[in-house]
Amino acid sequence: MFSQRQYIWKVLVRELGIWAHRPIYVIGSLVTMIMCTVFYLTFLGQGVPSDLPIGVVDLDNSSVSRTFSSQLDATQAGKVIHFETFSEARDAMQKGNITGFCVLPSGLNADIQAQRQPTITFYTNGLYFLGGTLAYKDLLTMSNLTSGAVHRQVLRMKGLDDATIMNLLRPVDVDIHMIGNSTMDYGAYLSTTLLPGMLEMVIIILIIYSFGAELKYGTSRHLLRTAGGKMRNAIAGKVLMYTLYFTAIGLALEIILYDWMGFPLAGSIWNMFLDVFLLVISSEAVGIFIIGLFPVTRFALSIGALFSILSISLSGFTLPIETAPPYIQGLSWIVPIRHYYLFAVQEAIFGSGFAGWYQEIIHMLLFLFLPYTVHTRLKKAYIYQNYPKN
Repeated sequence: MFSQRQYIWKVLVRELGIWAHRPIYVIGSLVTMIMCTVFYLTFLGQGVPSDLPIGVVDLDNSSVSRTFSSQLDATQAGKVIHFETFSEARDAMQKGNITGFCVLPSGLNADIQAQRQPTITFYTNGLYFLGGTLAYKDLLTMSNLTSGAVHRQVLRMKGLDDATIMNLLRPVDVDIHMIGNSTMDYGAYLSTTLLPGMLEMVIIILIIYSFGAELKYGTSRHLLRTAGGKMRNAIAGKVLMYTLYFTAIGLALEIILYDWMGFPLAGSIWNMFLDVFLLVISSEAVGIFIIGLFPVTRFALSIGALFSILSISLSGFTLPIETAPPYIQGLSWIVPIRHYYLFAVQEAIFGSGFAGWYQEIIHMLLFLFLPYTVHTRLKKAYIYQNYPKN
C-alpha cells in the first residue's frame, strides 16, 4: 500500500506527463502571461499612452482655431487628425480610428473678438476607457486654456498687469501631491493590477480545464485509481504542480513590476511575494469550486471566464468600490484579485506592513474552503461520468 504522499506524487507525475503531450497548457499559461506582460509594459512604457488619434473639425480656419489644433497636437497623449465635416469625424470615431474629436465652430474668432461666448463641442468614445479618458482630458484642458488665453488678452487690453490677471483667472492655486505615484505613471497603477488580474484569469481557466479534461476525455477514473481512490489525493497532486508553476510565474511578475520596471514600492518585495502566492492558491480554489459545481467542461470554462473578467472590474483599481451600490460592494469580496489589490495598496503604496494587510490574508485563505464544498460532487462526477463531455 502506498502512503498518501506517494499517491499525491504519482498524480503529480501523471499531470506532468499530460503537460508533455498537450502544449495547450504552456501556451495558455506561460505564453499568455508573457504576451500580456510585453503588451502592457510596452503600451504604457512612457508612463501614459502617446500619440492617441484625436480628430479636429475646424469650421473657422482662423488663427485661434489653428493655434488650438497645434497646441492639442503638441500634447504628449494627442495626435491631431483633421476632418472637413462632422460626419467624417463621427464615422472615424465609430470605426475606432480616433478616440475623440472636437468641433471648432464657424465664427469662433469673430465671436471671441466681439466678446460673445462661442461653444467648442467635443466627443469622446467611452468604449475605450483609457484612450477615451485621455482624449477627454486633453480636449477639456485645451478648451480651458483657450478660454483663459482669451480672457488674459482682454484684460491686458484693459491695462491690467500679468500678476493681477493671473489672480483673476486663477484665484485659487492648487498644489497637487500624487501619493505613491508622483510622476502620474499610468503603468504604475494599471499594470500592477491588470497583470495579476490576467494571472488570476489564467489560473482559473487552466484549473477548470485540467479537472474538466478528465471528464471530457473519460480519464477521471484512471486519475482516481492513480490517487488511491481518494479525491483529496487527486486534487492535492494536481494543485501542487500548478501551485509551484504559477507561483514561479507570479514571483517573476512581481520582480518585473517592482524591480525591473521600478514601479513604486514603499514596503518589502517579500511581502508582495506573499501577496501573489495567496492570489495563486485562492484562484486555484475558485477554479476547483467552479468545475466542481458545474462538472461540464465547456460550461465551467464559460463561467470561469466570466468570473475572471468581472473580477478585474470589481478589484477597485479603476473605480472605488466604496462608491458602488451595496450589492456591487458585496460581490467584490468574492473575487481574489480584490484582496490582492487591497494588500498591494497597503504594502506598495503606504508600506504599512502586517498591520495594514493581515485582514486580506484571512480573506484569501477563506477561499481555500471552497473545494471542500464541492469535493463529493466532483468525485461522483469522476466516478459515474454522467455529465455531457462536449
